Amino acid sequence: MPFADLGDVQLNYTLRGPTDAPAVVFAHALGTDQSIWDAVINALPENLRILTFDMRGHGASSVPDAPYSMGTLIRDAERLMEVCEIRDSLFVGLSIGGMIAQGLAVKRLDLIRALVLSNTAAKIGTPEIWARRMDAVRANGLNAILDDTMQRWFPRRYLQSGAHHATQRRVQKTSVEGYLGCCAAIAGTDFYTPTSGLRLPVLGIAGSDDGSTPPDLVRETTDLIPGSQFTVLGRTGHVPPIDQPEAFAERLTQFMLDVGHLA
Repeated sequence: MPFADLGDVQLNYTLRGPTDAPAVVFAHALGTDQSIWDAVINALPENLRILTFDMRGHGASSVPDAPYSMGTLIRDAERLMEVCEIRDSLFVGLSIGGMIAQGLAVKRLDLIRALVLSNTAAKIGTPEIWARRMDAVRANGLNAILDDTMQRWFPRRYLQSGAHHATQRRVQKTSVEGYLGCCAAIAGTDFYTPTSGLRLPVLGIAGSDDGSTPPDLVRETTDLIPGSQFTVLGRTGHVPPIDQPEAFAERLTQFMLDVGHLA
């Protein structure tokens, strides 16, 4: 996989599909990497130009010193899209990736023609909640928050089956510095006002059992944008691309057809 050297950070990314095909950009969740989209992408139509990447501090991307601002994460995505010559895209963001999606749409509407805001919100948690989490990680590493994170991310039946272990290991491998950096970015972000000014096609996707961004929170953010669509996927939690990729891909494909991103 290639790296984009953006000066202050080197981003690991994957670009696939015909250069003249409709572009789709995916931004992953905190503590994961671009691989969470693999099963979704495999279930999508083939005639797409798809960009995935590891955000700074995650996956194989470099790990600049924390903390990070949301503006910095947005700028990373913006610069990567410019390097890859991606414009007029459908941008799909999950959790922190959905916050990046909102901020980038406000800043660079020329890069984005439609948004999918999955398991995300204009504001997630409170600074106090994030400060407690960051303190726990500083004191005891990511193992300190693993059990609680898995409980909030996946339905009980999925956890009981042990299918979450691969995701748990992925979170464990995340750089502590990168995780803390992105926690700081989320803690400092409130996009209610800028997001309410957006005017473009938007689909909100929530998980019925999401303990991090419950459906009502996702709907509240989606409803800020006139004409938006909203869907709750059943039997899934905070990361439906992992445990319900086919349902996620089916809804994403329908949205692309609805807004004319696919013929």
